[in-house]
Amino acid sequence: MTAANTIAKTRTNTKTSVDTRAEVSRGAMISINTAGAVIGMWALASLVGGMVAAGGPVALVRAWFSAVGGM
Repeated sequence: MTAANTIAKTRTNTKTSVDTRAEVSRGAMISINTAGAVIGMWALASLVGGMVAAGGPVALVRAWFSAVGGM
């Protein structure tokens, strides 16, 4: 036999008993997305309310720096 006629085959077979795929139910995804949307709308409403109360976006930023800086 020559080296050209020799064929080496290697087989590896691995099996795991634990399923590593993560499954998330559709209801859980809807709940999480809804909670995120509600929090985002609340934040936007708070920002708009703050701008209205302060007199505009520039006044809001000025008031924020004043509050944080303690001046």
